[in-house]
Amino acid sequence: MMHMTFYWSREVTILVNSWHAKTWLSYSLSLLACLLASIFYQYLENRRMRLKLIAAGSVKGKPSPSATTDEPLLQKTGGGGGKVRWSAARVGEAALFGINSGIGYLLMLVVMSFNGGVFLAVVLGLSIGYLLFRSEDQNSTILENPCACA
Repeated sequence: MMHMTFYWSREVTILVNSWHAKTWLSYSLSLLACLLASIFYQYLENRRMRLKLIAAGSVKGKPSPSATTDEPLLQKTGGGGGKVRWSAARVGEAALFGINSGIGYLLMLVVMSFNGGVFLAVVLGLSIGYLLFRSEDQNSTILENPCACA
């Protein structure tokens, strides 16, 4: 029977068999890579949130002149034709969401190596990234999800 518990060792395999740290140097570089990837995740999430605000027509919580119209982001053209037109900001937001979801799920799998140092590096990176890029988000009405893979 296999038990899933955290362990503290410099020997760890992260994501793929070829990423196997055995020495203190390779372990330290792996932790640094996990830290930076977590910070980058928060940076991209900040960019996505800003793009969402732009798509909604407001930046820093103030509506722009173009946001005074009540047009939805997805508009049907031609009455009953059923064709849908998306704005560039909406498509960009969707692309960033997809990329960030992929990074989030990879970070989740990294943590599932059950190495204590890797876990701490990811959580510390997410915290640093949040402090640097997201702690002053302009729109407080956007619900935040603490899960890195959401």
